[in-house]
Amino acid sequence: MSHAYGAITATSPLEKLTIQRRAVGQHDIKIDIAYCGVCHSDIHQVRSEWEGTQYPCVPGHEIVGRVSEIGEHVSKFKIGDLVGVGCIVDSCRHCADCEEGLENYCDNMIGTYNFPTPDAPGYTLGGYSQDIVVNENYVLKIKHNEQQLAEVAPLLCAGITTYSPLRHWSAGPGKKVGIVGIGGLGHMGIKLAHAMGAYVVAFTTSKSKKQEALALGADEVVISKDVNEMATHQRSFDLIVNTVAASHNLDIYTQLLKRDGTLTLVGAPASPHQSPNVMNLIMKRRSIAGSMIGSIAETQEMLDFCAEHNIVADIELIAANEINIAYERMLKGDIKYRFVIDNQTLTE
Repeated sequence: MSHAYGAITATSPLEKLTIQRRAVGQHDIKIDIAYCGVCHSDIHQVRSEWEGTQYPCVPGHEIVGRVSEIGEHVSKFKIGDLVGVGCIVDSCRHCADCEEGLENYCDNMIGTYNFPTPDAPGYTLGGYSQDIVVNENYVLKIKHNEQQLAEVAPLLCAGITTYSPLRHWSAGPGKKVGIVGIGGLGHMGIKLAHAMGAYVVAFTTSKSKKQEALALGADEVVISKDVNEMATHQRSFDLIVNTVAASHNLDIYTQLLKRDGTLTLVGAPASPHQSPNVMNLIMKRRSIAGSMIGSIAETQEMLDFCAEHNIVADIELIAANEINIAYERMLKGDIKYRFVIDNQTLTE
């Protein structure tokens, strides 16, 4: 049995639970979880703002820890390895997406929590828990030093969610890249785009975040409510990654794109964005695209890139029994920039 924190209903606070993990299979590894990041999608799922939540719901898909047990046919890991688990714990393994190494787009991808599984209770339970059992093909190697482990946890979602579009649309030297929003996702997008060598412009509605964004690696900061500031960047961006998870007007950003530029959405609002002006797209062959996390291989690439460039998330470490307060603060935007649970406190 494993200690965990989860919700019993959509309206109840998270509370201590005891859950059962499956026995370690031939290709499985068991991970003693040291830290688990807290993602805004955890709140959406726990509160049934996204359909299909099953209860009790144990969230958490930014998991880091050590291998404590391995199956007899495991070849990629050994006991004691520092490892991570992100948003994916399985997929169909035979569709076109899986065969191309893009299991994050598999129609039958199994997420780390609230997805169907033959294990009890019939759906996956996440990382707000002491341990987890995962097939070795969906586990990632961590090369950062152990002292950075808590700060590495958010890379498993916030990191890969921003790395993937930056990589796919070739952010790098000679490219002008915008990052909309300076929060859990946006602060990682700024760090990563800067490390890739792009010219980085951060967009925020808050003047108070200007110095923060510059410290994270932005070359410029634009107050998106300032029409004059926005106008100075018309038709100049190769790529804009929009991390904002609230419905808003996309046209103010599509107008900033060069011909053939792309606005990529990674934030998932509860209600649709305002319909864009199609002429803004047609006249300059611009695109509005979406991007969802990344594949296992790309996530490993991201972790290796971050270790090489000494990139980690900016976090606030909390005890497990502080999770409800953390949720309240997240809803108020009172966090720089990611909460991470110290899973050793689950038994307190």
